[in-house]
Amino acid sequence: MGAHKPTQSQMNPGKNFDMEMQEMQTEQYNLPEFLDVTASGALRQELLEKRGQDIQVYAGDVQRAGTLCLQVLLSARETWKNDNKAFEITEPSSELMEAVKQLGLKPTDLSIAGDEL
Repeated sequence: MGAHKPTQSQMNPGKNFDMEMQEMQTEQYNLPEFLDVTASGALRQELLEKRGQDIQVYAGDVQRAGTLCLQVLLSARETWKNDNKAFEITEPSSELMEAVKQLGLKPTDLSIAGDEL
C-alpha cells in the first residue's frame, strides 16, 4: 500500500474549525439612545462596516427614533437580505416601536424580533 498524504485540514484541523466558527458568529450592534438626523450618518457607516456578517441589532436603549434613521435600518435590512445574511433587531424599546408604528411600518418590515409583535 502506498503512503497516504494528509490533507490540509488533517494537518491543521483547528484552522478549519476556527474559520467555520468565525463564519457562524453573529455580530452584535447596539443602537444609540437617540436615532435622530444627526445620528443617521454614523449609523449608516457603522452598519456598512458590519456588512457581510449576520447581525443582531440591540434596540433596548433607543429613546427617540427619527424617520431618517428608520430608513437607514430599512435599507440595512434589505441589504442583509440581498446578501443572504441574517439581520435582526432585538429587544426594541417602546419608543422605537412607537416610531415604527407612526410611520405606518410593521415590526417585521425592520426584522424586529420579540414577543411584543
